[in-house]
Amino acid sequence: MVNTGRFVILVLAYRFLVPILSAEPDHAARESYVVYMGSPSGGGGDLEAVQADHLQMLSSVVPSGEQGRAALTQSYHHAFQGFAAVLTDKEAAALSGHERVVSVFKDRALQLHTTRSWGFLEAQSGLQSGRLVRRASGDVIIGVIDTGVWPESPSFDDAGMREVPARWRGVCMEGPDFNKTSCNKKLIGARYYGVQPEASTAASHAAAAAGSPRDTVGHGTHTASTAAGAVVAGAGYYGLARGAARGGAPASRVAVYRACSLGGCTSSAVLKAIDDAVADGVDVVSVSIGMTSAFQSDFLADPIALGAFHAHQRGVLVVCSGGNDGPNPYTVVNSAPWILTVAASSIDRSFQSRIVLGNGAVVKGVAINFSNHSLGGGQYPLVFGAQAAARYAPLSEASNCYPGSLDAQKVAGKIVVCVSTDPMVSRRVKKLVAEGSGARGLVLVGDAERDVPFVAGGFALSQVGTDAGAQILEYINSTKNPTAVILPTEDDEDFKPAPVVASFSARGPGMTESILKPDLMAPGVSILAATIPSAERDDVPPGKKPSAYAIKSGTSMACPHVAGAAAFVKSAHPGWTPSMIRSALMTTATTTNNLGKPVASSTGAAATGHDMGAGEMNPLRALSPGLVFDTGARDYLNFLCYYGYKEQQVRRVSGDARFSCPAGAPSPDLIAAGVNYPSISVPRLRRGAPATVARTAINVGPSNATSAAAVEAPPGVAVRVSPDRLMFSGRWTAARYEVTFRVAAGAGVGKGYAHGAVTWSDGAHSVRTPFAVSVL
Repeated sequence: MVNTGRFVILVLAYRFLVPILSAEPDHAARESYVVYMGSPSGGGGDLEAVQADHLQMLSSVVPSGEQGRAALTQSYHHAFQGFAAVLTDKEAAALSGHERVVSVFKDRALQLHTTRSWGFLEAQSGLQSGRLVRRASGDVIIGVIDTGVWPESPSFDDAGMREVPARWRGVCMEGPDFNKTSCNKKLIGARYYGVQPEASTAASHAAAAAGSPRDTVGHGTHTASTAAGAVVAGAGYYGLARGAARGGAPASRVAVYRACSLGGCTSSAVLKAIDDAVADGVDVVSVSIGMTSAFQSDFLADPIALGAFHAHQRGVLVVCSGGNDGPNPYTVVNSAPWILTVAASSIDRSFQSRIVLGNGAVVKGVAINFSNHSLGGGQYPLVFGAQAAARYAPLSEASNCYPGSLDAQKVAGKIVVCVSTDPMVSRRVKKLVAEGSGARGLVLVGDAERDVPFVAGGFALSQVGTDAGAQILEYINSTKNPTAVILPTEDDEDFKPAPVVASFSARGPGMTESILKPDLMAPGVSILAATIPSAERDDVPPGKKPSAYAIKSGTSMACPHVAGAAAFVKSAHPGWTPSMIRSALMTTATTTNNLGKPVASSTGAAATGHDMGAGEMNPLRALSPGLVFDTGARDYLNFLCYYGYKEQQVRRVSGDARFSCPAGAPSPDLIAAGVNYPSISVPRLRRGAPATVARTAINVGPSNATSAAAVEAPPGVAVRVSPDRLMFSGRWTAARYEVTFRVAAGAGVGKGYAHGAVTWSDGAHSVRTPFAVSVL
């Protein structure tokens, strides 16, 4: 029998769509594109002249009848040249063929990669706590590209700070809610960029032009205060994590570049922010942003990689988060070799919410909740989600707290237990489902993400592992009237083991397996730092005012830790290049936890270079690394050649018309052998065909130093270092060595990656360079 109502709807839809589909379109679809033109010629030139030049190029591809829409949404002219504009695909293709253009790519949306931690790092170093604060200089400037800043936060108080460095060339942009007086001697600059991910048409670009540097999300304030926040005594999050909050370089200055909103960041705005930051005079740029690992771009179509390359050319270190798509391999982003790529780890603090069952058993769970449950306040009925399924809802969905799967009458007033066997339903969704059904609490059962405490506000919530979950379900099945209570969270300091690689932290290899990524690991789980007072009102406990500090997790939080540490090293060694600072942080990193055992991954297995890079950063030891590896501009240009880019493209990127690619390019093997990186990755080690990699170390330790090599070789792989002793006649002298890898004769080693390290020691310094070798 025909459903007449549905038939009428289909007929009407057909009549409506046919004219649209058959009509000749008045205008082709237009989107925002970035046109990248490489290094500026002659120092970049006057802004008006550069913009006129870019407009002339743009007008050459826009039809004569539509010249009125030829407009730039961004113009880049400091560290590199290019512009952003709204174009059709045909116009973008025409520009890509222009002799001065290196690449043209869509203005994609980038994602935000969303304190006790500094004390933990100092404790791990074994050096005196507080030296990091006392030794830092106030002349280093950290640029933070994020969602802006809340300038009233105590973390940006400038009490006791000297005058702003004379070399600072930035501005404090005003807006409806942001004045020039919002900046001070700590927060010395603030810019904003109106174009946001949702603004992709010319009209929406114009509408988004207004704004201010003020943070309306909380992410940017958190990252900026983590990097360089002032020391604030008595900070905490509703009584948890109380103590002195501070950034990694509390004496450093901060400049914020608001290029992002809650929806993310546009490529064009992030590129403009990097261009401005370099021109303003920052020393370190912190970027807790990146593409999703599923849609990574080519290096010359990646806005962060492009901006970071030219920042490095100007002596500015760019530190980026590695992404939150772990723990699967090949998920790390921001993996260009001129970027310092950061993984995330836990610290020695845990947030525990105990579950007391009706039989008196106490089950330890993890979460941040401020519930009104108490031991003396009575218990609540306990029910498994599958026992409270709504009519027609599959039991598997009800057990996972799917939206619409629970019967409110069976759940109201009770604590519901839900499992996490379906990753499609997030913890926040499960919480909303339980709350919406009238539940008085929620117990989540599952190991996924348990290392990252969920912030539940005033709702009673706790997450337990599968073994503890089985204990709770067994109790439910053992009695007619099971009950429980979920107690408010307590923080447990000196938690062991720590650090552990966070489950969400993206893993290597990266875009090219010839460079070992990530580079370094830093605290990124449950980090207390400043926020905006109006953020996340759903997480505010009843009767409380919004907190000025928040606890957040992500590689977004790990990144500014490293940016702050880099600024700290820069303050002690102002003449060091960005790659020397990166080298110092990597080669002095820690690979053992607070139990003295090897750092573990969230899976429980020993962490490898693809999990944690060189290890957990150790800022104090990085001040005196002994040796450094200086990766120069020529290394990076050779990398582009080896990777497969044409010589003419590399010339435009470099700004050097005489540059020539080395013989043998392209070749992934030559990347590993020829780029002077402080780690080693051999992507193809064939049986019977050894691979040799060369490195050059610079002595920054005592004169007449001699360093001896020690090798941590994985089973089945023979590693030879030649020479195995490096003798330096003085400071700043260099020595070259080679590392040869071969599959050991008769070894039964299987295919895949094997990990180890070469460590140079002069008796006072240990310089560790990790390696990863893929046996074919």
